[in-house]
Amino acid sequence: MAAPSPPTPGTGRLPTMADIMATSRAQGLRMRLSTLGPLFRVTATRVGGDGDVELGRAEGAIRPWPGGAVLHLDSMRMSRATLEVPNRPLFGLGIFLGAVTVRHGFDAGCVRAELLAINDTPLYHKKLVKFYTRMGFKAVHEVDGSSITDFTHMLVWGGRGTRMDADIEQLLIKWSRRFGSQD
Repeated sequence: MAAPSPPTPGTGRLPTMADIMATSRAQGLRMRLSTLGPLFRVTATRVGGDGDVELGRAEGAIRPWPGGAVLHLDSMRMSRATLEVPNRPLFGLGIFLGAVTVRHGFDAGCVRAELLAINDTPLYHKKLVKFYTRMGFKAVHEVDGSSITDFTHMLVWGGRGTRMDADIEQLLIKWSRRFGSQD
């Protein structure tokens, strides 16, 4: 049995996986977490009469690291079906995928989350960095191919962009109002 979550200002505790799942169901989403060893996948589908329609997925791994495990967020992709969901912004689904992913990392003992806001196009990259910053991530390195360190990042992440990190507990505290307890 897991230890109770530490108290959070405003809600009394961090949102649990059950809180996040209940909030997503109330929005008409079904979130599913699958794991295979340290690897994980979070899939979001639309709940409705037309069967399961995948809207998006997030994938990554839990990496052991000195000072505490790291939640390595490898990819987050939305399907074209996301565009057909009424009254839901594209990045709204990303919040649910991120919340399930971050809570999974917290439950697995991760202290930090890391990602690369990929730079496929300047406009989309700017939006990604702004989105992840609003979610609680901080830019730690611009991966642009100009240094030997960038070569390592490009091998790990598969591209150029902005490397961003966040404290997992702080993410959950920040998001606690959105995914408050369902007591």
